[in-house]
Amino acid sequence: MANPEQAFAIMVPFRRTPMIKALTFDLDDTLWDVWPVVERAERLLYQWLATRYPRIPERFMPLELRELSSEVIAARPDLAHDRTWLRKAALQLAARRAGYAEFDVEAAFAVFFAARNAVEPFAEVRPALERLARRYPLASLSNGNADLGLIGMDDLFVFSLSAIEVGAAKPDALMFEEACRRLQALPEQIVHIGDDPIHDVQGGLEAGFHTVWVNRAGRDWPGGTRADAEISNLAELEQVLERWEGGQEAGSFLSVKR
Repeated sequence: MANPEQAFAIMVPFRRTPMIKALTFDLDDTLWDVWPVVERAERLLYQWLATRYPRIPERFMPLELRELSSEVIAARPDLAHDRTWLRKAALQLAARRAGYAEFDVEAAFAVFFAARNAVEPFAEVRPALERLARRYPLASLSNGNADLGLIGMDDLFVFSLSAIEVGAAKPDALMFEEACRRLQALPEQIVHIGDDPIHDVQGGLEAGFHTVWVNRAGRDWPGGTRADAEISNLAELEQVLERWEGGQEAGSFLSVKR
């Protein structure tokens, strides 16, 4: 892991960058840390089930409830991209196995969904997005089911796309193609920013986008074609964009203190 006292290298490889017309962002683990939130949401759901459908927590531990999604996916791989459907289907499966002929899956999911959207964006996120939104249209492209309206960030984005809406998860090209259509921009005029080397970097590059890898933990690159730039937080993104818009093309490094 990188030493936090060292300069963090933002890599700008040799690739011609045209006029940037828009930015797209991943959400979970790019703008906030999602897994502590999901784990808390699952605990609250488990407590809710214990008071209303006690045979479910008597039979299943919280992790076992989550793992039922694997069975659901095996039965319906065509819906694997739909996190909302998966969660509901897993809950319905648990209810049947616990012997409940009737189960209010919508009420159960509502408990989880409210807590799942009680995220805390990283400190620099909103100020950085507010500055960027004055220069570019911003859109979100997410494989998850985060609701920017519930989170209180929908004012920053011109639209939000999810795998549920387009029918396929990143790195599939569908979400990137729909973003181009809505933004009325060519792929090479859009920069996609995200934390996942496969979903965000590989998917964005294969769709023709420029990409920025958000590497908050200082991880080593896992292999494959690298992103056009690498940052440790969104405040550094502005410097990358300014450098590109200034005509920087040669492979070089811009060092920024973490």
